[in-house]
Amino acid sequence: MEVVNHKEEVPFEHYLEKYQSLDPVEAAGRLNILYDAQSSKFQLRFMGHLYEVDYPAFAIRPLDKEEGDKDLFADSIPAQTFIMRYLLEGQYIQSTGKFMTFREVPTYGELYFKPFDGRCIKRLTYGFGFKLKVFAEAMEKIPGAEKIAMGDVAYEFELVNGYRMRFIFWEADEEFPPSAQILYSDNFQYGFHAEDMVVAGDLSITTVKILCG
Repeated sequence: MEVVNHKEEVPFEHYLEKYQSLDPVEAAGRLNILYDAQSSKFQLRFMGHLYEVDYPAFAIRPLDKEEGDKDLFADSIPAQTFIMRYLLEGQYIQSTGKFMTFREVPTYGELYFKPFDGRCIKRLTYGFGFKLKVFAEAMEKIPGAEKIAMGDVAYEFELVNGYRMRFIFWEADEEFPPSAQILYSDNFQYGFHAEDMVVAGDLSITTVKILCG
């Protein structure tokens, strides 16, 4: 008997069914991304790389990576589901240039803070807090990522077209362990649901881990 992963495969199939009836021209306009009607493909950026997404038979592949480079979307159902939800439900609104914590986003809800803290803040802190040099080297590999003057080590990067994030670290000392914070550009509150913001943090951390080798 085939075992179904209800946590990943059932949501994927649900959104795939909705995706197949998507109006691609409307979606491209809503998200301010490209859609080629002749090839039936979207183009979008994720973590600095260009991807194409097939429609209506969903598939996503990088356009500017070297052959053999490990890619998040190759075997991650949650990552693929995130992109489908982005195309189905997201909308592009230009950021004012300001950033906010997850708690400051009006729609976050207490329901999502615990998953955010565990899947994002704690994972980021204990994944890289004691090896900030390795973290910085990985971030330098992300096209367009910028080192910024916040905390002890911090980087800003684009997650997906026009939506930016910041990873900020404070080093450990004799009294305190390392700590980290994640900031989102202020347009996230309009373009994504709170649960998608949790997934955005999770996927971006996974991408950095991949880049660490």
